[in-house]
Amino acid sequence: QVQLVESGGGSVQAGGSLRLSCAVSGYTDRTKFMGWFRQYSGKEREGVAAIFTDGSRVLYADSVKGRFTISQDNAKKTLYLQMNSLKPEDTAMYYCAAASRWGIVWSSVRAYNIWGQGTQVTVSS
Repeated sequence: QVQLVESGGGSVQAGGSLRLSCAVSGYTDRTKFMGWFRQYSGKEREGVAAIFTDGSRVLYADSVKGRFTISQDNAKKTLYLQMNSLKPEDTAMYYCAAASRWGIVWSSVRAYNIWGQGTQVTVSS
C-alpha cells in the first residue's frame, strides 16, 4: 500500500516562495501519475499540477502556470511542488495524491486512489 506524507507548508508573504514535498513509501510500481491538489475552506479539492511517473508529461491548472513547478525525485521517492510568486488566493490546504489507473482526467479527485494528510499554505498580503 502506498503512503504519502506532505511537508513544507507554512506562512509566507505575497510574492514569496515555498516548496512542498511529498514523501512516498510502499509499493509504488502501479502508480501511473501523481498530483497536487488544494482545498479552500468549504470548497472541493481542485487540481493544481500532475506529473507522469515516467516524467514524460507535466500538467498545470491555468491559475498556477508559470508560477508553480511540479517535479519528482524517483531515487528519493519524493514529489515536489515549487511555488513562486505566491498570492493570497493560493492560501489553502495542499494535498499530494497518487493514481494507479488511467482514464480519468488528472484534475479530477476521482483519478486518484491514495491521498496524503495535507499541509497548510497561508499567503498574506
